[in-house]
Amino acid sequence: MKTYQYKVKGVDYEVEIAEVEGKIAKVNVNGIPFEVEMQKPINAAKHPALASKAQPAVVAPAAVAAPAKPAAPAPQPQQPAAAPAGGSSIKAPLPGTVIDVKVQVGQQVNVGDTVLVLEAMKMQNNIESEYAGKVTSILVKQGETVMEGAVLITIG
Repeated sequence: MKTYQYKVKGVDYEVEIAEVEGKIAKVNVNGIPFEVEMQKPINAAKHPALASKAQPAVVAPAAVAAPAKPAAPAPQPQQPAAAPAGGSSIKAPLPGTVIDVKVQVGQQVNVGDTVLVLEAMKMQNNIESEYAGKVTSILVKQGETVMEGAVLITIG
């Protein structure tokens, strides 16, 4: 396993690459596991420590490599907010930028439905609902930067 230390906008990240098979890498970011789809497979001959002999059974789209974008002025991050009364909140697992909101207020969602796409460290992460119910509020909009723990969506 390879471990790397990164600092993004003053926040320290420890990224550990657990295994790589073709274009799929299993990584841990500050102890949180992700499966990442890379744009190009890593050459196992050049990086034998990263190669895996086992084929992953299921590849969840937890994170997908994002194409490079030109630098843009960074909006100020939203501070963690409290969830409105009577709902369960879906919070940002790490700081990032909201790329796409996949649901609308009043929409019925199930556990595991993708409700939002959050870009963090040049990777797009599908944020899935941990609850079943109706979307009662959406507290972020596309392009907004959020901090870890910020409430994104409330399910009632």
